[in-house]
Amino acid sequence: VQLVESGGGLVQPGGSLRLSCAASGFTFRLYAMSWYRQAPGKERELVAGISNSGGSTNYADSVKGRFTISRDNAKNTVYLQMNSLNAEDTAVYYCFCPFLSSWGQGTQATVSS
Repeated sequence: VQLVESGGGLVQPGGSLRLSCAASGFTFRLYAMSWYRQAPGKERELVAGISNSGGSTNYADSVKGRFTISRDNAKNTVYLQMNSLNAEDTAVYYCFCPFLSSWGQGTQATVSS
């Protein structure tokens, strides 16, 4: 099982980033996926989750209306579109497959002027 995140970077407040997580080594379309994040000095927290088909999603209250999780099962990839970013969104973002308990290496997103 391998999960590889990409798309992080430095963005100004109010800006957007799109994170991607490329999955391999398992039958991606069968499993729900999640995005977590961990800010400096804080515990890792769930940001968003998506069912295996993509038909059901859930979000942390702090990102509702700003972030969108999606997936492309043909490309074995899950995405996190992040809009209206603010400094509190600065964190390392991790891709996670709950059923397989597998984590990616993370990608840093920094929101700063």
